[in-house]
Amino acid sequence: MTGTRSPLDRISPEALRAIIEEFVTRDGTELSEAEVKVQQVSAQLASGRAEIWFDPTSGTCNILAVT
Repeated sequence: MTGTRSPLDRISPEALRAIIEEFVTRDGTELSEAEVKVQQVSAQLASGRAEIWFDPTSGTCNILAVT
């Protein structure tokens, strides 16, 4: 992935929530199921098992698993 890792402490809680919601609904997840996925992704980010990356070329964020 090209781009820049975005540290969680530099993202407001509102922006972080919006990034996660957009990520979990990309594949057509129903809004009723989205809250569970938001909580799962939030936990992965908080534990360091996932990171947010920003691509300045496309102006988009992605959440990637840490390997």
